[in-house]
Amino acid sequence: MSSCTQLAQPSSWSSTCLLVNRKTDFFGESQVHTATAEGKDLAGASGLFHKTRENMELDSPPGRPAVSCKGSELYTQGRVFTFNTVEINVQPSVKVKNGAPMSIICHADISKSADFQLKHNFTIFKDGKLVFMAVSDKDDARYEVPMARSSDTGEYECTVEAGGKTKSSNSLHVWVTGMTKPILTAEKKEVLEGEVVKLRCELPEEVPPLYFYFRKIKMNSTPKEKYVFEAYKNYSEVEFSVEEGDNILQFDCFGKRHVQREFDSSEHSNKTLVTVREPFIKPTLSVKPSRNITEGDRIQLECSTVVARMRDIEIILQKNKTILNSVRDEKVLKYSAVATLEDSGEYLCKVEQGRASKSTKVNVVVSELFPKPTLAASMNKLDENRELTLSCSISGFQRAKFSVLRRNSNGDVLLETSRNLTMRVSVNDTGSYICKAEVKGIVKESKPIRINVYAPVSKPTLSVVSGLPEVVLGKPLQLICRSARGTPPITFKFYKGNVTKETVTNDTYATFLDENVGQNDKKGYKCDARNNHSSGVKTSNILNVTVVVPIRNASLGSIPYGEVEEGSETAFLCSVKEGSWPIHFRIFRKADRDVLVFEQSEHADRVMWRKGTMSRQDTGTYYCMASNRANVDVKSHPITISVILASWQKGVIVAFVLISIAGAVTLALWWFLCKKKKAKGPSMEMSGPALATNSTSEKLARQHNDGDYYSGPDLESAEVEYTEVEVSTLDPHKAPVQKGTETVYSEIRKANNGCVIARWESINAVENP
Repeated sequence: MSSCTQLAQPSSWSSTCLLVNRKTDFFGESQVHTATAEGKDLAGASGLFHKTRENMELDSPPGRPAVSCKGSELYTQGRVFTFNTVEINVQPSVKVKNGAPMSIICHADISKSADFQLKHNFTIFKDGKLVFMAVSDKDDARYEVPMARSSDTGEYECTVEAGGKTKSSNSLHVWVTGMTKPILTAEKKEVLEGEVVKLRCELPEEVPPLYFYFRKIKMNSTPKEKYVFEAYKNYSEVEFSVEEGDNILQFDCFGKRHVQREFDSSEHSNKTLVTVREPFIKPTLSVKPSRNITEGDRIQLECSTVVARMRDIEIILQKNKTILNSVRDEKVLKYSAVATLEDSGEYLCKVEQGRASKSTKVNVVVSELFPKPTLAASMNKLDENRELTLSCSISGFQRAKFSVLRRNSNGDVLLETSRNLTMRVSVNDTGSYICKAEVKGIVKESKPIRINVYAPVSKPTLSVVSGLPEVVLGKPLQLICRSARGTPPITFKFYKGNVTKETVTNDTYATFLDENVGQNDKKGYKCDARNNHSSGVKTSNILNVTVVVPIRNASLGSIPYGEVEEGSETAFLCSVKEGSWPIHFRIFRKADRDVLVFEQSEHADRVMWRKGTMSRQDTGTYYCMASNRANVDVKSHPITISVILASWQKGVIVAFVLISIAGAVTLALWWFLCKKKKAKGPSMEMSGPALATNSTSEKLARQHNDGDYYSGPDLESAEVEYTEVEVSTLDPHKAPVQKGTETVYSEIRKANNGCVIARWESINAVENP
């Protein structure tokens, strides 16, 4: 035991040393207990002890000073120490035999500045769980295990705390080799055949997980073994069935555990003896009249046993795993039958009660009374309406009843109750035939023979599978040759011209695929058919096939092209470069959706569509599509048609525009002249008579006045415009009224500076008296 040091306490307390002992529970959990050096229990003083490495303090009860494993109070100024190493060792070695004593020693190597006393707090952990704790002034502590068990195997580590400093050792693996001897018990010491033996194997003081191995030992035989893995128990239970022939049985067990990738095994347990009693004796099987008999003789089998308890007992008779007969709650089973060759073999009598089962076997040999008959035919293949003879015989045996039958799915059909059968056949007589022979109640039948009756083939017909006798260029041509009647199998031959292309054997038809059909292929096709009838070959008519050339390169044009006057006629021409006739042409105009505007089939490679009157709604994009029996639509490139105004419509519009412009100009001049007239009205009235008599002088006078009104170098280059006006004058000297009409040209000159100068000149004056 390690020496201990005093903890801080009142003087009334005795000196104590805290030790932690280990107690292992059933499942291997370590429990920590405290003890004192002077017999006083620290449990009351220290409170609840925490087992984790993170919390190593003791909780004190109220009113008492704290008891601590720390020695920081012992450190004073001038006393310096340091941990060099902390080591952990095991004695006698790291491998300890099960049941041997073991010591775990924790040693602290400490350097001090002076010779002073230092208290050490030692703690030892196993697999991270606290198993030992001591406070001592010495530099080592010893954890004693009086009897090491496999549960003591693990990783040990030591931690030392002193003066507020803590240091831990490296981990040390300790392996307790060997296991305790297991204890085996049996539920019963005596059992019946068919019952089970329940066993329990226990490994006391061992900690799961464990492996248990059970053995059933029988005299002069290899032991049967079972194993069970127990993750949470140190015991296990199994059952062994008691089989036929088991008399005195011995059982034992042993255990294993897994340690660092190795298995540690225990010694074998005590051997447990179990006595087996028979519920019934082995059955006897007898054969009468003997085990060697002849076909037609009656065979009798009898199976019996002696039973200790007549309850739930069953006797079964088998041959080749087929049950022939069975009885329950009886001691004897009987079976009788007329022997045939098929009755030769091994017979098994089995007696069962619960799980118990015993059996007996015998072999029976049945000799042949007569061999199987043989059926012969005059011919196996023949034409319809020919005669067929069937004969039945037995080699070396004549005294038998014969019959000839025809096999049928609904049962054999009897044709004749004699040795021979002759008949004129038809196609419906094709099938399998047998004959049977009977002697002393034993019936045997021959092997079946096949008879084929053939009807001649009819003249075959050759056609295209798709229906029409045509093929699209570049695609394969599939032909079918049929014969309306004729017994299969029929052999068909296909010819292209006079060259054999393919031979096919089938029932009523055959097909041929020609993948090499050319545009200028002019050879006809034919086929012939034949079967096993003696009539020979029948040949079909020649089939000529039209090769349809697909459409290629469709194009669309128009006259005129591009722009078309409204109301005029337009011609659309849709054409293809290549394709078999007839060709189906369609012309579409693109709008929100494609609108079909023309459709026609032609025996030509082009079609013309005349559109009589074009309107503005006909403006758009046009394209055409062409197709033929190749069922491939070929689309042309689109063209654009723009419908514009006609020439006379343009003239009307131009005339209307010019008239509108002239009217506007006239209206503007009229407004301007009216304004000028109002400004010069008085002067013109006064010069009225003078204007009538002397126009020349007036003109000169106006030229003079004009020159006074406007002068400049641009006057000579001014533009001159003339207009016609009416002037009414009133002569004040004549009565009552004088009316006159004058045609006057107004000469308008536009000067460069935007001013307008008007000159008036009288052309003609007409006076009305």
